[in-house]
Amino acid sequence: MADLEATAVMPKVIAFLSSLLQRVAESNDLTHQLYPQRISVFHGLTRPNISVQNYLERIFKYANCSPSCFVVAYVYLDRFAQKQPSFPINSFNVHRLLITSVLLSVKFLDDIYYNNAYYAKVGGISTSEMNVLEVDFLFGLGFQLNVTPTTFHTYCSYLQKEMLMQSAVDLVDNPLNMGRPLKIHCCFNEDESTHQKQLAV
Repeated sequence: MADLEATAVMPKVIAFLSSLLQRVAESNDLTHQLYPQRISVFHGLTRPNISVQNYLERIFKYANCSPSCFVVAYVYLDRFAQKQPSFPINSFNVHRLLITSVLLSVKFLDDIYYNNAYYAKVGGISTSEMNVLEVDFLFGLGFQLNVTPTTFHTYCSYLQKEMLMQSAVDLVDNPLNMGRPLKIHCCFNEDESTHQKQLAV
């Protein structure tokens, strides 16, 4: 999408995606207290010190990938969450899921990209861990990496709409609006552009 190439747009996309992922992680952290969740290779022993937004900004700064990769990475995260409901995104795994989804989107979309060792350094993990995460994520996706133009535009439209809604809330700056129910995670049918309610938080 040509709009993504605009220098003013990407920081907003990064900020919104990181905010969305942070809210999903926090919501699932609360759920974890009530219902035990399975542990995966993406699960860290402790919560990383770096915020999701700073982590995503770091990836954006050093990955040198096309802006479309971040939308496709979001598609991959959404697919992963749908296919692996017993491994919800939380504060202990969101960073590793994020760097892995970006790595795979870069490899799928871009003609020229850095190797796993480089992305491991960007993500603050070892190369061997990056390799394991990549394989596990691929199996978790069922190797479904293709993103159709329709799906890509559907996710772009969703992000654009939610960013506009968030901007409107910020402009009004009304504390009553903070209680407005937000769709924290969207799931789309790959064949249609209709929302599904499977993972709405």
